Amino acid sequence: MARKVREVPPPLELLCLRALWSMGEGNVRAVQQVVAQSRPLAYTTIMTVLDRLVRKGMLARRKVGRSFTYSPQATLETARRAAVRELVEGYFDGSEEELIRFLQRVPATQSARAEFSDRIDTVLL
Repeated sequence: MARKVREVPPPLELLCLRALWSMGEGNVRAVQQVVAQSRPLAYTTIMTVLDRLVRKGMLARRKVGRSFTYSPQATLETARRAAVRELVEGYFDGSEEELIRFLQRVPATQSARAEFSDRIDTVLL
């Protein structure tokens, strides 16, 4: 049975996609420079990740001189929708209402969030 490609990219792929969303398009070196601001990675690592995203249909590439230029085929909005859909399916049994109720209980301030997080940890223990 063939594996289904996840719509939500893993963290490293998402990092490269974010770089390309901010640039519009770019080659491996340009993506590497943007990604290096948060996570320094080898040129070949970025190249492999971009190639994987092309195979998944999330990026397009075209030959420019001796290198490829990559451009996003998936939008940030599409990725966000897929991530929320996966979250709702995985943690809220497909119920958007349950997600909304959960979010309404989460405090807005940093100190209140810390207290809320401590209560969650206590409940889980």
